[in-house]
Amino acid sequence: MLPAQAPQSQPTLPASMNAAGLLRQLADEAHAAAPTAPERSDQRNSPRIEGDGDTSHRWRAIWISDIHLGTPGCQAKHLLDFLKHTESDALYLVGDIVDGWALKRRWFWPQAHNDVVQKVLRKARKGTRVIFVPGNHDEAARQFVGLHFGGIEVAEEAIHHTADGKRLWITHGDLFDGVVQCARWLAYVGDWLYEFTLKLNRILNNARAKLGMPYWSVSKYLKHKVKRAVNYVTDFERAVAFEARHRGLDGVVCGHIHAAEIREIDGTLYCNDGDWVESLTALVEHADGRLEIIDWGQVMRERESALNAALQPALSRPANMPTQPQPQAEPSPEPVQA
Repeated sequence: MLPAQAPQSQPTLPASMNAAGLLRQLADEAHAAAPTAPERSDQRNSPRIEGDGDTSHRWRAIWISDIHLGTPGCQAKHLLDFLKHTESDALYLVGDIVDGWALKRRWFWPQAHNDVVQKVLRKARKGTRVIFVPGNHDEAARQFVGLHFGGIEVAEEAIHHTADGKRLWITHGDLFDGVVQCARWLAYVGDWLYEFTLKLNRILNNARAKLGMPYWSVSKYLKHKVKRAVNYVTDFERAVAFEARHRGLDGVVCGHIHAAEIREIDGTLYCNDGDWVESLTALVEHADGRLEIIDWGQVMRERESALNAALQPALSRPANMPTQPQPQAEPSPEPVQA
């Protein structure tokens, strides 16, 4: 069970700083901290990086999006666990990494959020190619397209070539959201309502955790039950897949709608890597080009269950039971009478 994150300490960065200024400051700090330029050729073939902990999963490419750093709903600690246990040749940040909309309303930047940024910057320094494709919530970063920050490439979009020859278009997807493009005020209202739903979700799941009940997502339930929401997701997926096909590409990888998916739409591969607010999902490419959605929440639950199973024999042993049989002392020989 993954309980909702408890409120964390407030940041020390000034509240007047906007999202673009935050990105610039973090990049400057990373550049000052890096002793040398990235050593891609030496580091990329190594499945483990010294000092990065237990790297138990390695893939050719990883896509993550909709992290929403700067909001209480961001599951930064779980994402940090994912970054510590995974490595890849390429890491795509597919938009809405930093939530500039939320930071304008209220500044929220706890240490865990800073740790995520520093972890990504460390991966870039150690040889991972990191490509950042901004979304609508971190649109301020689009003014930096074509530049590098701490080894991170900022791009409007990207093309990824898989090991089995597919060409995938990488875009956040907000350009295909009619609400964001045509009724921006409605997008802000929807964002506020979604944040309210997440706050209600945290309260509800804190109560469920105390009762020993599993995590349950209010917003995900509403998305699946409200017909208009289902139609919106379907229309979005078809629009993005159509554009990829129109460009002569084999598929598309996007985010934006917080719904992880891999499927074919009219012969075009559609992939959505989900989010790190509720789903805790990422899209990965295996060495042979095979694509897969990774549910990191499930990975963490399985890891916890395996740990509990390993500890169970020791925990169930009575406290007074010796761990090893103690040798018994031999009786002293009786004296021989003359």
